[in-house]
Amino acid sequence: MKFSRRHFLYGAGAIAASPILSAQQQPPRPGGFQPRPTPTVELPGPATRSIVGLATGEDRRRNAYESLLMIEDQILPVLKTKKYVVLKPNMVSTVNQLAATHADALRGMLDFLAPRFKGPVVIAESSAGRTVDGFNNFKYTALPAEYKSSGIELIDLNEEGKYEVIHILDANLHPVPVRLAARLLDPDAYVICAGCMKTHNVVVATLSVKNMCLGAPLKSSPKDTNRFNDKRHYHGGVRQTHYGIFLTAQRMKPFWGATVIDGFEGMEGNGPGSGQPVASRVAIASTDYIAADRVGVEAMGIDPEWLGYLNFCSKYGIGQYDLAKIDVRGAKITEVVKKYQLHGDLERELQWMGPLTELPPRLG
Repeated sequence: MKFSRRHFLYGAGAIAASPILSAQQQPPRPGGFQPRPTPTVELPGPATRSIVGLATGEDRRRNAYESLLMIEDQILPVLKTKKYVVLKPNMVSTVNQLAATHADALRGMLDFLAPRFKGPVVIAESSAGRTVDGFNNFKYTALPAEYKSSGIELIDLNEEGKYEVIHILDANLHPVPVRLAARLLDPDAYVICAGCMKTHNVVVATLSVKNMCLGAPLKSSPKDTNRFNDKRHYHGGVRQTHYGIFLTAQRMKPFWGATVIDGFEGMEGNGPGSGQPVASRVAIASTDYIAADRVGVEAMGIDPEWLGYLNFCSKYGIGQYDLAKIDVRGAKITEVVKKYQLHGDLERELQWMGPLTELPPRLG
């Protein structure tokens, strides 16, 4: 697939509102940060219901396949209009399998696609490390031979080097440009997020949206003389990270097809790269990434108000975060809940919910 080098400049103009908190909201441990209640604000959130497939069982590959089968009617009308499929795994680490999408989860997705889509399939990632090392270490390289009819190609988005530009806020609240992989913004592609169920060291948990929005920013490849890593711009502060993910989701949403969250073996504790395994034995699929993440958060036993970026996305119509407006097909959420131990920095992570301690001068 050919791309032209197009630079679309998007300012950080949208204003995100804080999620509504209960006055009784308590921090995870005594003596920690105490969030302050925020006022109710009417915002144009999603009005429609969303559908999520929830599969559970002792076979990772089958779970991924069955979760997609549960929402087949949601996928096929759009899939048949596309020229190719992009599978976007999570590869925050290129050496720790628990931190990355398992090849068997990808096999389950390919099992679903093979009889339903005759075009090529691309497995594409922009790892913070060397992406090709992850392809090799996690055995993605075996997939093209196993699915010859799908014409599978493995692509390092950093090496491909084609991008579009948006602006997010840096540590000083100044707009800074970031390069997003053009292939994940291609209207000819049906993009499937192949995410993992993990705790996180900044935004509490990472599932679909975080995988897409922090997998899209590029870093320089070894052949580039100009060294850069645009992923770092998202870590200017705990507030800026949530807002940067929200802005990126706004840009990427029109190109999102479906998501599969592989929770066969999730990660708790010091995720997303150094936590411990949890045998959740689930897969979650939806064409609404926000709804899928809400079900994932419930399955992990996490307070949904703590994930600012998902609340922002919901309130501005990117997806459905209201559990009462999500129809779950397959297993019941209550049957799969396992309360994950969260990151050791949770108290500091939750400070995005409260007032700024250093306020700029109010002029004019």
